[in-house]
Amino acid sequence: MARVVTILGSTGSIGKSTLDVVSRHTDHYEVRALTANTDVETMMQQCQQWCPQYAVMCDESAAQRLEEALRQQGSATQVLSGVQGLCQVAGLDDVDTVVAGIVGAAGLLPSLAAAKAGKRILLANKEALVMSGQLFMDTVKKHNAELLPVDSEHNAIFQCLSSAKMRAANDSGINKILLTASGGPFRTFSRQQLSLVTPKQAVNHPNWDMGPKISVDSATMMNKGLEVIEAHWLFGVGLADIEVVVHPQSVIHSMVSYADGSVLAQLGNPDMRTPIAHALAFPERMVSGVEPLDIFEVAKLEFEKPDFQRFPCLKLCYEAIRMGGAASIILNAANEVAVAAFLDNKIDYMDISELNEKALDSSLIDQDVASIENILAVDKQARNIVEEHIAIKQ
Repeated sequence: MARVVTILGSTGSIGKSTLDVVSRHTDHYEVRALTANTDVETMMQQCQQWCPQYAVMCDESAAQRLEEALRQQGSATQVLSGVQGLCQVAGLDDVDTVVAGIVGAAGLLPSLAAAKAGKRILLANKEALVMSGQLFMDTVKKHNAELLPVDSEHNAIFQCLSSAKMRAANDSGINKILLTASGGPFRTFSRQQLSLVTPKQAVNHPNWDMGPKISVDSATMMNKGLEVIEAHWLFGVGLADIEVVVHPQSVIHSMVSYADGSVLAQLGNPDMRTPIAHALAFPERMVSGVEPLDIFEVAKLEFEKPDFQRFPCLKLCYEAIRMGGAASIILNAANEVAVAAFLDNKIDYMDISELNEKALDSSLIDQDVASIENILAVDKQARNIVEEHIAIKQ
């Protein structure tokens, strides 16, 4: 019997990789719904190929354009729009698997909707846990949802857990989680060189093919910091038990150190189709389309400690975990606004970390974030603060 899938963020890198994997196993997977933000052209192509029952565009005008184009083609796909549409397709009765691939805070509500509907959630949207860690994990547990990580590092950790359980805290043999990072394109840059970085340079990752926002986050190592926060919630481990290891080759995707001295590592070519295929087929294995790793061609693996002076965003993420409360929500919101401004050439590269730090120093830290309404309110306020700082810079 085929698994029925909704893909949140189907026009992005995660969504496209998911569809590539599914295309190799059409007898086992049926695509029920696809969603995107504004990319009508790509969504149109995907709808023509996959004929989903639903297509959702976050942007209402984009939804209208898509609906007109689909009607002209005689398509039966129903077009929905906005957050309500995203949440609707995430909780459809006949859908059992939801790929959460929307970048940023926009993915929080539909991911929560999938959890409330008790779905198998393939989580590539780390912001859902960064913003609402305890609430999200409690929702997954309450509604008997199944949470499987798709981020390459967290998927690697999951594969290395001897008990094959999501929560490493349940496995008394765990000593430490070793979260690998490529170091991005500016791993060896001086502070002076970093001050001159352009958006074009920042989106050119040496190993991974990703969208612009995640590529910039990888360059600043904010992405790795957000992954530390995600790992804290996913695997139930403290900050002291998560160590970032810079590994330029991106061949080892993460490791787990055990009390008996063993260190288990998951290796593979840097291609998101591997963790996507693992999560889709779990607990089985299936072909992903990724070439097997040739260890003779790799020849050498390097490791080094992260430089917090060169990558202050990573340090800020550790501080946010220690601060608790609204800190990680504020930091994530600030970073999304700052990165967007950098990509629009409104601020310099080094301004990203500066704006993130200013946001963490705001009075919002003490806000109550026990409910989703409060979480979204803090997120909005933090964005406003950063936008004001950007306006002053201009």
